Amino acid sequence: MVYKYKKLFEPVKIGNVEIRNRFAMAPMGPQGLGDAEGGFNQRGVDYYVKRASGGTGLIITGVTFVENEVEKHEMPGVPCSTYNSIHFIRTASEMTERIHAYDSKVFLQMSAGFGRVAPPLNENVPPIAPSPIPNRWVDVTCREITKDEIHHIVKMFGEGAVNAKRAGFDGIQIHAVHEGYLLDQFAISFFNHRTDEYGGCIENRLRFAREVVEEIKKCCGNDFPVILRYSPKSFIKNWREGGLPGEEFEEKGRDVDEGIQGAKLLVQYGYDALDVDVGCYDAWWWNHPPMYQKKGLYIPYAKMMKQAVDVPIICAGRMDNPDLALSALDEGACDMIGLGRPLLADPDYVNKLHLGKTALIRPCLSCHEGCLGRMVKNGSLNCAVNPEACREGINFLTPALKPKKVLIVGGGVAGCEAARVLKLRGHEPVIYEETGRLGGNLIPGGVPDFKEDDRALIAWYENTLKDLGVEIKLNTKVTPEVVRNSSVDVVIIATGSKPKIFNLGDNSKVFAAADVLCGRKQIGDKVVVLGGGLVGCETALYLKKIGKKVTIVEAMDSLLALNGPSCFANMGMLLALIPYNHIDVLTSSKAVKTTDKGVLVNTEGSGKREIEADSIVFAIGYNSNKELYNSLKYEIPDIRLLGDARKVSNIMYAIWDAYEVASNL
Repeated sequence: MVYKYKKLFEPVKIGNVEIRNRFAMAPMGPQGLGDAEGGFNQRGVDYYVKRASGGTGLIITGVTFVENEVEKHEMPGVPCSTYNSIHFIRTASEMTERIHAYDSKVFLQMSAGFGRVAPPLNENVPPIAPSPIPNRWVDVTCREITKDEIHHIVKMFGEGAVNAKRAGFDGIQIHAVHEGYLLDQFAISFFNHRTDEYGGCIENRLRFAREVVEEIKKCCGNDFPVILRYSPKSFIKNWREGGLPGEEFEEKGRDVDEGIQGAKLLVQYGYDALDVDVGCYDAWWWNHPPMYQKKGLYIPYAKMMKQAVDVPIICAGRMDNPDLALSALDEGACDMIGLGRPLLADPDYVNKLHLGKTALIRPCLSCHEGCLGRMVKNGSLNCAVNPEACREGINFLTPALKPKKVLIVGGGVAGCEAARVLKLRGHEPVIYEETGRLGGNLIPGGVPDFKEDDRALIAWYENTLKDLGVEIKLNTKVTPEVVRNSSVDVVIIATGSKPKIFNLGDNSKVFAAADVLCGRKQIGDKVVVLGGGLVGCETALYLKKIGKKVTIVEAMDSLLALNGPSCFANMGMLLALIPYNHIDVLTSSKAVKTTDKGVLVNTEGSGKREIEADSIVFAIGYNSNKELYNSLKYEIPDIRLLGDARKVSNIMYAIWDAYEVASNL
């Protein structure tokens, strides 16, 4: 029998470096993985090594800076190969040696800087940029970088690359003529208004990027590969305003024709491969695609690059479906598959695929809660579904000293994660689930077509628990008496939460979002969704997509003001999709009562109005369901409360809390 995914495991060359398979770990911000001297801390070393041991052929590190004078960076932020070169080489050498033990290669991603997309460190130090243009995040005009500063940065690229080569890196990735970072700002005429040799025609705007690769080749030799992160299209409608999939608009950034022209020049200048995506900080949901973007969204652009230049093309962007990845190679769209967040979720992705264990690959949700969201809010890279990500030397499971029998009430995410961890450690967990399937609130949450990975996570828990031999009792309601009569050592209550609903008078056409999403309640063609948080907005978008006329009524003065995504890419795209899909919105508004025609709504400042509706859908949050826990907490010696039953939150904290408790029982 011919192995279906054989092509994904064939070797490929970038320059003279042979990579054992077609998988590259896409670069992701390494916040929390560097130390105060610009080296890799132990977390960073363990993190990258784990992805190599999981079978990934090429590891590309997250961004590292080449200097800390022209653009100041707080330390420790991310590694810097020139800040303390001896220390960098020492810490990086440990990492590259261990990565090479698994026959993987590793490239260091080096950055010229963030430019206008960096939040100002303080109001007296404006960010740099090619020209005096607006900062992405705040109302500040950037300072134009000087030619001497450009020359300094170029020189530091050479020095940093020498240090990387000494530390055992197999090549360099340049960050980046993509996403609107500093090199990209020079390349895009919308940002670059210079009249010197670094502005004007496309050759001048790419001069900075050209000088970088030429300096590295001069310092490290032509046989030391240098690849480029490259976006052939920006999707910029205007300052801080991005285009949506399928939307017609005038491109203010780099469009495809110039993207092809630029790619040809960059390869001519000496870049050995292009790592392709699209987007910009002004359209961040392209570079960091949420679940609202389709799988494989960069494939058409990668194929354009493949047809334009004769160097290897890497394509990432929700490429975790192996059939999609294989088809991209077969149709000549790319030479390598970039996996970013999927390798956060499951560092053993490649090995599991090679062994045919695809059902046991833990899926990425494209939620950005643990990765980009936490990087922005907490300064650390993590993963919502994998509590061990970036904590490999801290969060790891050890065998139980004394195996225990554990009764778990509730088969939602928290209950499933607790059972998984307990079983791996040698305990004997049993899940009791009142309904006919596992998943809890993931079941209604996974109904919309754009939430396919929520459904995949349920399937992963089902398959994983079956593979581990965890006993599961479905359609089994647990009463206090059942618990009292059980002969177990520990009881875990993970009974989840219940939707909030309040009385609107005639409640015959009032439904909880979960009941509507699961098809337990049928609704009419005109729907009012009460609540403009994450559940409300996603429910509204789903209902609109199936043909309903939808109005969102939100008590706050804006959508997603409470319980929105923590990552701006997700939040920004969802907020843009609401008006794009012609969903009506009333903010600072509250439903008063149902009427014969619909619902009466009181809007702050404009009074009451009647909205015509066949159905009113509640999406105003959840209340913890801890009745069983409260009835037993003084009777059971060792009883734990997990997930929404403890505190209503999101998938990430349900998983993380369950992992924490179960790993220490």
